[in-house]
Amino acid sequence: ADSRTSVSFYNTSQVSEFILMGFPGIHTWQHWLSLPLALLYLLALTANILILIIIKQEATLHQPMYYFLGILAVVDMGLATTIMPKILAILWFSAKAISLPECFAQMYVIHCFVGMESGIFVCMAIDRYVAICQPLRYPSIVTDSFVVKATVFMALRNSLATIPVPMLAAQRHYCSKNQIEHCLCSNLGVTSLSCDDRTINSIYQLFLAWTLMGSDLGLIFLSYALILHSVLKLNSAEAASKALSTCTSHLILILFFYTVVIVISITHSATMTLPLIPVLLNVLHNVIPPALNPMVYALKNKELRQGFYKILKLDNKGN
Repeated sequence: ADSRTSVSFYNTSQVSEFILMGFPGIHTWQHWLSLPLALLYLLALTANILILIIIKQEATLHQPMYYFLGILAVVDMGLATTIMPKILAILWFSAKAISLPECFAQMYVIHCFVGMESGIFVCMAIDRYVAICQPLRYPSIVTDSFVVKATVFMALRNSLATIPVPMLAAQRHYCSKNQIEHCLCSNLGVTSLSCDDRTINSIYQLFLAWTLMGSDLGLIFLSYALILHSVLKLNSAEAASKALSTCTSHLILILFFYTVVIVISITHSATMTLPLIPVLLNVLHNVIPPALNPMVYALKNKELRQGFYKILKLDNKGN
C-alpha cells in the first residue's frame, strides 16, 4: 500500500506544463485584443528596423548617441519578440500550453531585456550629461570604445543578475495548479502556483527591482538634474531650448518605462481585486516602449528625421 501511495503522490507531485490563460476576466472576447497587439508589434519591428537602417546608412549618425539608440532598438525588438508570438498564438489558436523549461526561459529573457533597456537609458542619460555639461571633453570621454564597454557591462550585469529569477522559480514545487492567469510567464504569476513557500522569490524580485532599476533611475535623475542645472545657467535661450528638447524626449520615455514597472509591482500585490490591470499593463509595457521609442526619438531629432526622409525618397532619386 505504501508503494502505491508514493507512486500516486509522485504522479500528482509535479505538473508537466503550464497553461497560459491569457487575460483574466475577459477570456471569452480576448481574441479581439490580438488585432491592436499585432499592429503594435508590427509597428515596433518596422520602426526599430528603420532606425537601424538609417543609423547604418547615414555617416553623420555614426556617433555614440545614435549607437545607443541602435542598441535600444535591438533590445526593444528582442523584448517584443520574446512575448508577442506566444501571446498571439494564445489569442488566435488557443495555444495556451507552455512547458516548464520554456516558461522559465521566457521569464529569464524578459527580465534580461527589461534590465537591458533600463541600462541603455542610463547610458543615454550619461551621454547627454557629458554632451551638455562637459561639451569640450565629450569627444575624449564618450568614444566608440566607451559605447562598447558600457554595452558589454550592461549585458553582463543583466544576464548575470537575473539568473536567480528562473532558477528560484524552477526550484518551487508545482503540484496541482498549473493555470497561469496571464499571457506570459511572469515570475510572480508563475510562482504563485507553487505549493511551497515562495518568499525567497518575492524577496529576490524586490531586491532586483530596487538594486538594478533603483540605481538606474537614481543615475538617470542625477544626470538630468545636472543637465537642467547647467542649461538654466546658459545665457542663450536658443541653446537652452535645444538642450532641453533632446532631454524631454528621453525623459518622457524613461518616465513611462519606470512608472509602468512601479505600477505593475504595486498592482501585483493588490491583484485580487482587478487581476486584468497588471496583466494588461505587463503586456503593454513590453510592446508600447518598443513601438514608441523610435518614434519619439525620430520626431525630436533632426538628423534622424532627415535620414528617414532620405530612405523614403530613395526611389525618387533613382538609386
